[in-house]
Amino acid sequence: MNIHTYEKLWLAAAMVLIVGFIATITYGAVGPGVSMIDDDGGSIDPDAISDHERFGDTGVTHVGGDEYEVDVVAQAWSYSPGEIEVPAGSEVTFYVTSRDVTHSFSVVGTNINTMVIPGEVSQMTVEFDEPGEYGILCNEYCGQGHHNMEGKLNVVPEDEFNMTELDVEAPSEVEAGNETTINATVSDGMQTDLETTATLEIGDQRYEEDVTISGAGSESVEFAVDTDELGAGDHDWTVTAAGYEERGTLTVADGDGGSDGGDGDA
Repeated sequence: MNIHTYEKLWLAAAMVLIVGFIATITYGAVGPGVSMIDDDGGSIDPDAISDHERFGDTGVTHVGGDEYEVDVVAQAWSYSPGEIEVPAGSEVTFYVTSRDVTHSFSVVGTNINTMVIPGEVSQMTVEFDEPGEYGILCNEYCGQGHHNMEGKLNVVPEDEFNMTELDVEAPSEVEAGNETTINATVSDGMQTDLETTATLEIGDQRYEEDVTISGAGSESVEFAVDTDELGAGDHDWTVTAAGYEERGTLTVADGDGGSDGGDGDA
């Protein structure tokens, strides 16, 4: 049988296209890791999300090494947390559930794209090798505010990422001659020990305390302030620890008009 030259060319082109389609599908499944989201994440009572051990306090958790978990709650019409930060070179597992209706959780530019159904927990794992910024969108119509439902995922350089927090409690006013304290709590979410120095500067006084925090823990430091040395008036204070800083003002009242106040600006 004689096959025309043009027919041979079309047959060859068709075979190339078929092989190309098969190669593309294979790469999509094996390379980026396309897979169906199953029920491995478990189930949850959508009416008791706030009391759930995982979703009661959403956000990023350091599991160990370069592994992190992110707990997310979708609700009309936002995500909690609305902005997520993880380090480059990390492996991140997302656990996502819905508080009300069916939403979706799609991280633009990645293979994360799943429906978020009330009563179910979607579980997805992805690796972020390079720093970048990704939008988070809901692709499932969920009501009149659907078009405003979005979030942000920031992948920052590893040396710029930390999970340290500084919280300061201080009186706003104290009577001269009375003892007073300024308390600083340093928290760290990483599963590694953190050694730092907490420093208080107020007036001409400077106090320093070394702080060692065990993995995913916190430590408090109490600074005893000499109000007689400060003297009457307003005194700005600054507390620093682990690269963080909090400021406030302590008023030392002269005479009987002073009183112990509540927390200062922090």
